[in-house]
Amino acid sequence: MRIGELGRRAGVSARALRYYEEQGLLEPDRTFSGQRIYPESAVEWVVLIQQLFAAGLSSRTIRRLTPSIQAGESRDEDLALMTSERDRITAAMNDLAAARDALDRMIDIALHPTPEHCPALRSPAWSMLDGASVEIGQLAR
Repeated sequence: MRIGELGRRAGVSARALRYYEEQGLLEPDRTFSGQRIYPESAVEWVVLIQQLFAAGLSSRTIRRLTPSIQAGESRDEDLALMTSERDRITAAMNDLAAARDALDRMIDIALHPTPEHCPALRSPAWSMLDGASVEIGQLAR
């Protein structure tokens, strides 16, 4: 089948398929004129690639897992790689949760300012100006 048909059947764009080829994830045969031709099995393979991307894996990681997947094997180093990727994703999620919590605190402060969090509420704004004018007057002498 040609690239357009594979894309329609697998639910991806031709551009995505060309990207998968560039990344070494998909290897089409070529016609005499250079057009890409894919076997029927490519539909299932592209769907699996999409699932692996959705799981947060990079194209490099998917490429490393490809031989085991195609052989129907489960190697210790592949499981270690996937566990490492899961740990990376978990750490990123924790970092994002911490950032969200900090932003929630800032939103709460913005909605409910207090003297503790807002220097302008600690004393009247004109008192700061009065002190500044005194200093300026003293410098002019």
